[in-house]
Amino acid sequence: MGLGFLIDMDGVIYRGSQLIDGADRFIATLKKKQIPFLFLTNNSQRTRRDVAAKLFRMGIGVDEDRIFTCAMATARFLAKQKPGGTAFVIGEGGLHNALHRNGYAIVDHAPDYVVVGEARSITLEMLDAAVQMVLDGAQLIATNLDPNCPTKSGTRSGCGATVSFIEKATGKTAFSVGKPSPVMMRSAQWELGVRSWETVMIGDTMETDILGAVQMGYYATLTLSGGSRAEDLPSYAFRPDRVINSVVDLIEDIENDAMLPAWDHGVTPHPMEESERSMYAAARGA
Repeated sequence: MGLGFLIDMDGVIYRGSQLIDGADRFIATLKKKQIPFLFLTNNSQRTRRDVAAKLFRMGIGVDEDRIFTCAMATARFLAKQKPGGTAFVIGEGGLHNALHRNGYAIVDHAPDYVVVGEARSITLEMLDAAVQMVLDGAQLIATNLDPNCPTKSGTRSGCGATVSFIEKATGKTAFSVGKPSPVMMRSAQWELGVRSWETVMIGDTMETDILGAVQMGYYATLTLSGGSRAEDLPSYAFRPDRVINSVVDLIEDIENDAMLPAWDHGVTPHPMEESERSMYAAARGA
């Protein structure tokens, strides 16, 4: 088919710690057809190895190179902007690991960047330190702007809520790298090795997965197994290319090489700039 899939996880593959029925068969079908895919997540807490281990426990065995996190996208972005820089980090192991792998030192004084991700333990002292660093000239970076996160016990505040605190106190606006930012979407697409019109984005959230896909010109597929509901769609100025109940609905089309039976954006595709792809390929090792 010449396609590649970017697949959100929570609400698409699983809900909390429960596998969505048939999601394992969907991934098995992609493997059988040798279709490239990446799991895409706005959670910066875990390393890609940790995420792969969680999927394995649910019955989906994938290599860690099938995982692409907003922490990875953030670290690669910063390494390109300022190689060998420094960062004060509000976040956890996944973000620290990604920054280290991309040549960044994590410091608590005069950093180049204040980088905010998800964190289980945030103190007022940490926030006040971040505020002062931004006021002193550090640039404010968010791994994502999700305001909250669903958990098995309810809803907790997300990275976007933490960033808002610092923005309000400093008058500065954070630059966000995670979905729906084109920075993460394009970086993941290049990791797949496909072009924009060959990319299928599957997600359950209109404000991140589907908005990012629409902006990038991907085949935007909304699954109703997670956060968005069909009755909510008229309230958005943009729409997905396809709405499904779950990823199981795609299996037959993938097996029959009929994933995109009627997709026509009226645009003649143009190959990616080979120079850009070469530059990315040289930098994608971390």
